Amino acid sequence: MLRNSYPYYLANKAEAPNCDLEVRDKYSGEVATRVALADTTVVEAAIAAAVEAARPMAEMAAFERQAVLMHCVGRFEQRFDELAEALCIEAGKPIKDSRGEVSRLIDTFQIAAGESLRIYGEVMPLEISARARGYSGMWKKVPVGPCSFISPFNFPLNLAAHKIAPALAVGCPFVLKPASLTPVGALLIAEVLAETSLPPGAFSVLPCTRAGAGPLVEDERIKLLSFTGSPDVGWDMKARCGKKKIVLELGGNAAVIVDEDANIDDAVARIIIGAFYQSGQSCIGVQRIIVHEDIYEPFKQSLVAATLQLRSGNPRDESVFIGPMISEKEAVRLHGWIDSALQAGGKLLCGGGRDGAMLEATLLEDVPGDQQVVCKEAFGPVALLSRFSVFEEALERVNDSTYGLQAGIFTRDIYKAQAAWDRLEVGGVIIGDVPSWRVDHMPYGGVKDSGLGREGIRFAIEDMTEPRLLVLRTP
Repeated sequence: MLRNSYPYYLANKAEAPNCDLEVRDKYSGEVATRVALADTTVVEAAIAAAVEAARPMAEMAAFERQAVLMHCVGRFEQRFDELAEALCIEAGKPIKDSRGEVSRLIDTFQIAAGESLRIYGEVMPLEISARARGYSGMWKKVPVGPCSFISPFNFPLNLAAHKIAPALAVGCPFVLKPASLTPVGALLIAEVLAETSLPPGAFSVLPCTRAGAGPLVEDERIKLLSFTGSPDVGWDMKARCGKKKIVLELGGNAAVIVDEDANIDDAVARIIIGAFYQSGQSCIGVQRIIVHEDIYEPFKQSLVAATLQLRSGNPRDESVFIGPMISEKEAVRLHGWIDSALQAGGKLLCGGGRDGAMLEATLLEDVPGDQQVVCKEAFGPVALLSRFSVFEEALERVNDSTYGLQAGIFTRDIYKAQAAWDRLEVGGVIIGDVPSWRVDHMPYGGVKDSGLGREGIRFAIEDMTEPRLLVLRTP
């Protein structure tokens, strides 16, 4: 069970000046705990502390940074069940998925611990012409300095970890704003970090309102902003962030192509997970399913039958696959999109019902492309079927989107796989699986409205460092 209340962390220290933020059990709707809420003054104090911590953080030896990360790995393993239960309650995530996210949290910190020892530079010969005779060079990577992070509700542990862990690996102090709907996981990470010997001001974790977080975007002392969330909010931040670097991990409406040579049973099994795990609340969740006409009918029948077998209910129940959406408001929004799609001529294959924040796993067919459930990010348990006859046509339909995060292709044809990799306007192409597949060291991010930059520890480290050159002249 959650505690009655949780403090925020300002400059490495727990503080509880209030309990103003209610955190609700997403299944029951009841208040599960209360969390201290920071205001703009506190956020500005955290930024000032991070500025003071920049030099001592940069001066930490690699083995010291690694020790902090490995301490976190050990403590997360010890507190595994507590972290999973907190996630299940505050996010409404089925307990099996919650355990999976805790495992990924541990993986992410473990990867960062390894990368902390591999932040390399180069020796660079400079004698490219007579005027450079006697000159040699070398460069190294140095931390950019204080960072601000804003993490989302759907992976409250691991998407916070994808910002925190690389910052610790390179020596960047940071201020993190977790999602107000799901702040507890990030505060538990902060509780573990507070056990370490990080320099004062190295980290702050501050639940706050969007208005209160303004300095995290606009303060020029922050050298990098990393945001995961909606496109509208992300692009607005980019316009306001000034001279700082920015990494945006935004939305998607991911597509999967099922070609004529695909194994139908295998594709259905993977697409069920890709479309409906954690109630579809993933930016790489399967939203558009584009199936070759020769296998369309048997594939559809199998997919509908599998969808009808999914169990919905209390996420604490080990047998439940579909839990609540993050709020009733979001369920109402998506239910409205489904109704609009049906009124526009789409067909309901299964699901479509709603009870509070619980939305049934829903499959739609032949929905016009201008409907929101097709062209926007559904972010819920809804997937859309359509058919194709020519592979190139399917690729064009994947690209017919303002988003470009990841795509999945079920094909056994190596030439089609290569064509998809060459032509799809996405950050990643997954062959033989759904676009929802991710491991935590691969480069992850998108193009178009899906964002800027890449996460994955090694790739985040590139953004959180900058090269510094040394030139030596031999007279």
